[in-house]
Amino acid sequence: MLTTENIETIDYQQSSLQTWIWRGYQIKYAIAGTGTPLVLIHGFGASIGHWKKNMSVWAAAGYQVYAIDLLGFGGSAKPELDYSLELWEELLGDFHREWVKQPAVWIGNSIGALLALMLVTNSPEIAIGAVLLNAAGGLNHRPEELNLPLRLVMGAFAKLVSSETTGKFVFDLVRRKQNIRNSLRQVYRNHQAINDALVDMLYQPSCDAGAQKVFASILTAPAGPRTADLLAKLEKPLLVLWGDADPWTPINGAKIYEEASRTKNIQVIAIPNTGHCPHDDRPEIVNALVIHWLSTTLRKELQA
Repeated sequence: MLTTENIETIDYQQSSLQTWIWRGYQIKYAIAGTGTPLVLIHGFGASIGHWKKNMSVWAAAGYQVYAIDLLGFGGSAKPELDYSLELWEELLGDFHREWVKQPAVWIGNSIGALLALMLVTNSPEIAIGAVLLNAAGGLNHRPEELNLPLRLVMGAFAKLVSSETTGKFVFDLVRRKQNIRNSLRQVYRNHQAINDALVDMLYQPSCDAGAQKVFASILTAPAGPRTADLLAKLEKPLLVLWGDADPWTPINGAKIYEEASRTKNIQVIAIPNTGHCPHDDRPEIVNALVIHWLSTTLRKELQA
């Protein structure tokens, strides 16, 4: 069994990252290992460094592991654009064509998991399967998913963040290190995983020029495709891992995958006492589950 004591981490300093220019914008990515490719997609506000407890472990297990900072996050450029899941889907598809060049396993957390599901569904030719960690149901909540008071609150907040007058002030409040730490304490059950390095990983990109505009654009972006519609077209296998103590995407969200597993190759596993980011919250559990699933599923897929 892998433990936090024997997990090796890779150097995520600037010198270890590589740069790719996509549509004129700088995109940061990292590669570790050789073998069948795994492509890691972070969640909202995160970056390559959020996979620091996973990349080298999966690489050591015999895989070539790619991690990428989505446009607008981490060390990648933060242009003023209309951000959407579809924009990032195009980015990831082009990244695959440029660098990966063979079917891959897509692994994502939160909105990264939804992107992984979009890629294996919409572009099955570039996918072997996907691992979804606490998958988001959309980039934002759909109006009908919120009760009226919450809908009004979220709408007002989005207007404040987008406003030329109040946007920077609100964004500066949100990105304060203490507020980031408080949010992490809500969504991580393993509070020992919350340290200065994690807080800095989330804070530093928010200091970049354009970060506030990216934040505002994403908060007002379309929700994107519905999970049910994607699952209806799914042909590839999924491993769905879900921290059962996630307050942001509660484990009830796994039910749609459990229902789909009656007719699709989907395995759903709840991880006890774990929050929104299982790969960082309980890496010893997630690493072992992913490696086991890869060793069995890949063999079946490659033999098919």
